[in-house]
Amino acid sequence: MMSQQWWIYRGTGGPHDGIKNKLPPPPPWRAFKGTPIPPRTLKVEPREETFKPTSEAIELVNAALLLRRPLLVTGRPGIGKTSLARAVAHELQLGPLLKWPINTRSTLTEGLYRYDAIARLQDASLRQHEEPAQKDRVPPIGQYLRLGPLGTALLPTDTPRVLLIDEIDKGDIDLPNDLLHVFEEGEFEIPELTRQNQKEKVSQVRPADGDDEVPIENGRVVCREFPLVIMTSNGEREFPPAFLRRCLRLDMKLPEDEALRRQRLKEVVEAHLKAAGIARAEPLIEQFLKREAKREELATDQLLNAVYLTTCGVDMSREQLLDSVLRSLNSSSDA
Repeated sequence: MMSQQWWIYRGTGGPHDGIKNKLPPPPPWRAFKGTPIPPRTLKVEPREETFKPTSEAIELVNAALLLRRPLLVTGRPGIGKTSLARAVAHELQLGPLLKWPINTRSTLTEGLYRYDAIARLQDASLRQHEEPAQKDRVPPIGQYLRLGPLGTALLPTDTPRVLLIDEIDKGDIDLPNDLLHVFEEGEFEIPELTRQNQKEKVSQVRPADGDDEVPIENGRVVCREFPLVIMTSNGEREFPPAFLRRCLRLDMKLPEDEALRRQRLKEVVEAHLKAAGIARAEPLIEQFLKREAKREELATDQLLNAVYLTTCGVDMSREQLLDSVLRSLNSSSDA
């Protein structure tokens, strides 16, 4: 059996502070020198962690932590890509998960920060009608800035944050290349801060996960511990080689062997619905596997929905209802 002593993330779901004791120094080429910001109190909602990662997923998460590299996770919808990111943040007590959902209009700047120029102009206009003594008292520009999820993840903290960049393959074709510089350098500039003529070189800006302001020196955010960046993809397109070589890659899928697939599905049902679910799951798992054998694409959360309905007293033997709940995700099957 492969040694697990190097694992920091264990996949048990139980919170622990192993990252503070076991995370070794970064490789020399992945060391960052950001000046630490004061510790922040991050509100984390209590939750029961039910996700059960495979040993391959655990190993690659730990490798990404040690190498300070992003992890690109591919797999069909519902396989557990997003749940993996939540589970790591929960178990390692790294604060609330930072999430950046990607769409066709997403840009790198959106992930780093937002600047409300309109609000600043409106405030400046209003001050023209105030008393002369108040006209020159313009609020600091930092009040009109807010860090995005990626920008917040790069703040110089003593332990890494966990950032989920969800469905990166939905974004513009240039987005992966735009991310390369930030991933390599671990820092970025906020031009609105560097352009202004300030006596004070430190600006206070709000992060994405709260209203408590954080200091930014000289208009640059420089990380200290590179965040654990988990990017998910449904495999809808290829990524540039330069981007891929800077990532670790995990392909999440059910086992090829039918017996192992059946066992894995049982484990997923038991983790979420306990004994009440597993007692009713057997015929639905068989239906799930039967439909997959016909090359129908299904997600595991569809199976969970079906099993949960049985725990509510719903008769899932009706073919029409079962077809709706376990409807294939293949577009060709809807014809």
